[in-house]
Amino acid sequence: MPILNRKSSRAPMTTFFLLCPALPILGFVMVSAGWAQTATSAASSDCKRGKLDCRQNIGWEQSSVNADKVKGPKLEDTPAIQDNSFLVEEAYNQEFGVVQHIQTFQRLWNSKDWAYTFTQEWPVDANPRHQLSYTLVSAHSGEHPETSGGVGDVVLNYRYQALGGGDAKVAFSPRVSVLLPTGDSRLGRGAGGTGVQTQLPVSLVIAKKLVAHWNAGATVIPHARNDSGARAPTFGYNLGQSLVWLAHPRFNLLLETVFYRNEEVIAPHTTQWSSTLLLNPGFRWAYNLRNGLQIVPGFSVPIGIGPSTGERGIFVYLSLEHPYRKVSKGNQHKN
Repeated sequence: MPILNRKSSRAPMTTFFLLCPALPILGFVMVSAGWAQTATSAASSDCKRGKLDCRQNIGWEQSSVNADKVKGPKLEDTPAIQDNSFLVEEAYNQEFGVVQHIQTFQRLWNSKDWAYTFTQEWPVDANPRHQLSYTLVSAHSGEHPETSGGVGDVVLNYRYQALGGGDAKVAFSPRVSVLLPTGDSRLGRGAGGTGVQTQLPVSLVIAKKLVAHWNAGATVIPHARNDSGARAPTFGYNLGQSLVWLAHPRFNLLLETVFYRNEEVIAPHTTQWSSTLLLNPGFRWAYNLRNGLQIVPGFSVPIGIGPSTGERGIFVYLSLEHPYRKVSKGNQHKN
C-alpha cells in the first residue's frame, strides 16, 4: 500500500535493510503458512478466490490420490497476481482469512533519498469490506548525508471496499490513514507532526489481459516541522495511474505514472510548494506454493519527467501472502 513521504509515495531502502527484515519475516510466514495448510486442506472454500484459487488445491489433492493420472493443476488454475502494485494503489481488499506482508525499497540517485517499508494487511470481517493495515518505515534523507538510516513515521490504515473486489470488473476502496510522527524530523525522517491521509483507488479490468488503476489522494499535517524546528500546517495531494499487462498468470508488466505536489516548511508559519512526477516501468512475478503461500517479487525503475527531469531510481518489491485461518463455507462471500 503506497504511502506519501516528503518526496515520494512508497519510500526507498538499501539492500542490507531489504534482506535483514526479509529473511526472518519469510521464515515466520513459511511456518505460519505451513500451519495454515492443515487448516485449509480440508475444504476448497479455505482458499482465496482469484489470488489463492481453490481449484489449485483440488488439483494437488487429486494428484496425491492418483499421481499416475493427475500430474498437477493446469496453468489456468494457478493463482494469478492481482493486488501487488508498486507506487499506485489497487482497489482490492484482502479476503477473509488471508494476510499479506509487503516489503518495498526505493532509492533515488539524484536526491540520495532511500526508504524501506514493511506493510501488513489484515481483513476485518468475512464479507470482506473492512481492512486494517499498518506501515513501518526506515528512511534516509539525502539532505543529511552525515546521517544513516533510521525509523520513519508509522502509518495506520483503514480501507473500505465500497464497490466490487478481486473478482469484479470495477473496484473502489477508499482509504483513510493516520500518520504518527515517530520519525526524527531534524534528520529528515518524518513530518514532525501527526497527519491524516486519504486515498481514492479505482481498479478497472479493461480486457482479459489488461488492468488499469487510478489514484487520487491528499495529506494534511496541521503542525508539520522541518529539520530546523520551524512549524507550519502543510497540505499535499497525489495522483496516480497504472496499466498492468497480464502477460502470464504469474508474470506481469507494469507502467505507472505518479504525481505528488506537497507543501514544505521553510520557516515558521511559512511553506513552499514542490512537485514530483515519475514514470515507473516494472515487472512482477509469482511463486505459488502448495501450502497456500504466494510469493511475489517485483522490480521497477522510477524515471523523473517534467519537474523531476533527471531523477532516476530503483524500486524493489516483495509480497508474501497466505491463509492464516480456516474459513467455513458460510463465511465466504463474493464482493
